[in-house]
Amino acid sequence: MMRCIALVVITLGMVFSSCEKTITFRPNESEPVVVVEATIENGQAPVVILSQSLNYFSQINTELVANSFIRNAEVIISNGSRTHKLKEYRAPVANGYTVYYYSIDSASLNTAFNGEFGKSYYLSVKTGEKEYTATTTIPIPAKKLDSLWWEDAPNNPNPEKVIVMGRFVDPPGLGNYSRYFTSVDGLPFLPGFTSVLDDQLTDGVTYNLQVEKGVNRNNDVNLAEYAFFDKGDSVVVKYCNIDKATFDFWRTMEYSYSNIGNPFASPNKVISNIHGGGLGYFGGYAAEYKTIVIPQ
Repeated sequence: MMRCIALVVITLGMVFSSCEKTITFRPNESEPVVVVEATIENGQAPVVILSQSLNYFSQINTELVANSFIRNAEVIISNGSRTHKLKEYRAPVANGYTVYYYSIDSASLNTAFNGEFGKSYYLSVKTGEKEYTATTTIPIPAKKLDSLWWEDAPNNPNPEKVIVMGRFVDPPGLGNYSRYFTSVDGLPFLPGFTSVLDDQLTDGVTYNLQVEKGVNRNNDVNLAEYAFFDKGDSVVVKYCNIDKATFDFWRTMEYSYSNIGNPFASPNKVISNIHGGGLGYFGGYAAEYKTIVIPQ
């Protein structure tokens, strides 16, 4: 919205050049907000990362991000029959910095659990004097990734570049949502640039669709090259059925990300399922994996 206002001011200044006036904007600095990034996947333990939001005009650097983690919170997860208090863990990363997250407490395995198909989960986070809550579901897998194959990259002069195609099966009945990630040569899974799909246009059909290479949004993305794989790559596609709340969060988040710096983009609000005034999401993933080895 701020950029849109600035654009209007510039345009009016051009039209009414004889009525010049300097206008200064002093944006308010908002108080930090708790950001929740919580996931649970079939066969896997829940993982919760807590941090403080950063000011829009902050100079982002590694130290600032490292200091934004929220520690010593009370994090509780329930599957309806078991309730488990998660434990805080630390994971050293590059340059002496540490990442903090919450997961299953190995000292209380009698109440611990992994994710299961078809189950719903409740999350409670207490930090300071506030509580933040959310619910999610790991769906029973409905949409399926049937098969993968590769083709030469169209309109690309580099003969080493290829695309990966997938055949997807969508059962009859609207309301099936999915998200995908890719891993190349054993590296971490990264989400696609547009990683979520619904079935408004594919309900009840089998269709072919390009599976674009996942991207690290912390780095600059080369829009002309990011989607391609290379000959010799071993590619694993992680294809997940998700619930609508997880879909809505990533749909709006990715739309916002792709329009950063675009003054002509429509205003967009990222839809969170965190209640209590926090940001972020709690998402359930029904994951399946398919591998393709692209020959040299």
